[in-house]
Amino acid sequence: MLVRTELMPSSEPDQVMVRVHTPVGHAVVVWRGEPHEAAGGHFIEWSLGEDILWGVNTRLAPLAEPEVREEAGCVVLRGRLELVEVPVAVLAMGDSQVLLEVGLPPPPDSIDGTWVEISFSVENVELHPYSL
Repeated sequence: MLVRTELMPSSEPDQVMVRVHTPVGHAVVVWRGEPHEAAGGHFIEWSLGEDILWGVNTRLAPLAEPEVREEAGCVVLRGRLELVEVPVAVLAMGDSQVLLEVGLPPPPDSIDGTWVEISFSVENVELHPYSL
């Protein structure tokens, strides 16, 4: 996913935070690239430090469109969920896919291919830049 990032203040001295602007929204997340390259345009990969837990941090989405947003101290990702093979799922957000780990309770099989929203604590959402 091609994004634009801007450096944000962090309460942790060894943690670099950025506001990531994606084609489907924006949120503040942890930057895992070189600190001096935190601001700018990047191709990124999402890294999520939490499993998806049906009914806990994952639920049906009210809208069938991708989104990235902040809500109540969390980063919310909305997309179409594909249950690949336990314990792996993929969230399709526009032209990007995010690999997820599924915890207990897992989503019911009937959720495969539906739109969901997943909330993650800000400190568990990381961006890793890469070069094409």
